[in-house]
This record gives sequence, C-alpha cells and structure tokens, in this order.
Amino acid sequence: MNTKRLIPLTHLPIGETGRVKYIEDSHMKRRFLDLGLTPNTIVKTERYSPSGNPIAYRFRATIIAIRREEAENIFVSR
Repeated sequence: MNTKRLIPLTHLPIGETGRVKYIEDSHMKRRFLDLGLTPNTIVKTERYSPSGNPIAYRFRATIIAIRREEAENIFVSR
C-alpha cells in the first residue's frame, strides 16, 4: 500500500470527503469497525467543536464525533 498519498482523517478539511484506506491498531480500532467505519467507507468532515476536539464526521448516513487523537489513527485518500 502506498501510504504517501494517505492523510490522517484530522487533516481532511470541513466539507471535504475521503475514502478510508487504513486504520492503525489502537484500542479504538475494533469500535470503529463495529460502527461501520471500514476500509473504502466515504467520510466527510462536518464540523469542529469550539475547542477543536472532537471533530464531527459523516459516514453511512450518520454523524459521529471522534476525538482528534483517535482520528489520527484513521488514514484516508482524497
């Protein structure tokens, strides 16, 4: 896999979409997969909280807020 073209989910600007390519092993990986955030899922950055953490993302017809430190483990292609 060419990881040079991938960016962490936190670097996806508001209103832009990306396709999940890889989720690093972390204590939240299983939870993300259970929520439907699987490879090839389209994700859109919806908004930042006032403090910038967490960040709201839309995927599979729902919006969830993910802490910045957890979203850093999710890599997407634009």
